[in-house]
Amino acid sequence: MRTQPLPWRVSYWTASLGVTKETVALVTEEQRREGGGVGDQSGGRTGATMSRIRPLDMSRKQYQQLADTLCKLTKRFNRHEVQCLMKVFSTLVATFPEQRIAVGLDRNKFRNVLHTTFGLTDDMITDRVFRVFDRDNDSFVNMREWIEGLSIILRGTLDEKIKFCFEVFDLNGDGFISREEMFHMLKSSLIKQPTEEDPDEGVKDLVEIALKKMDYDHDNKVSYADFEKAVKVDNLLLEAFGSCLPDSKSALAFEEQAFKKNKDD
Repeated sequence: MRTQPLPWRVSYWTASLGVTKETVALVTEEQRREGGGVGDQSGGRTGATMSRIRPLDMSRKQYQQLADTLCKLTKRFNRHEVQCLMKVFSTLVATFPEQRIAVGLDRNKFRNVLHTTFGLTDDMITDRVFRVFDRDNDSFVNMREWIEGLSIILRGTLDEKIKFCFEVFDLNGDGFISREEMFHMLKSSLIKQPTEEDPDEGVKDLVEIALKKMDYDHDNKVSYADFEKAVKVDNLLLEAFGSCLPDSKSALAFEEQAFKKNKDD
């Protein structure tokens, strides 16, 4: 069957998280065994300490306390939804025996979730999504980071998604999307297919188009201000350099499955 050739998979071209780490940070196993933790002045398992405990191991009161804390942090999910996401996270970690609930999901496991759940398949982009989720840079996505990240990619405002996508596309974290970064991301997004033309030349052309549309101060790179302005003029530019957000169908399917009412809730 003949299909329409698409030389790249970037949405635009084919169409023409103020909380300090200490607030709910994960504490060490030694702190958990001692019964205390960051933000837990009473010595009990509350706040940050409980985020290391598998939800099924918590008392109902502890479970609700942690859900309330995370609900206040994200502001996008109600308590029932937060509890559901906590259970999804614990189930995902349990799926990979080598992953400890006290640590979270490593890069490969997290990328697998992005692929199977949200259809995000570009390795370069999913690696960057992992790094943006992993706010404490410990090479694992913990429960708090999981819920806060999902709050943005599923229900974030346009401004929040602009910030998220810019961080994904700013490969070296210097505050700009350079020509080189654009080239690597767009080339990674190419649909591999036989062609007599040099694919790099086509990518270079795309980079020039991107700069023409987004580089408002003409310095041959895209700053956050450039990116924000361009996306607000044309929302399709939000994922100009690769798909890093779930499409509406995948997002809806995930929420419907994750937020099913449970008799035990």
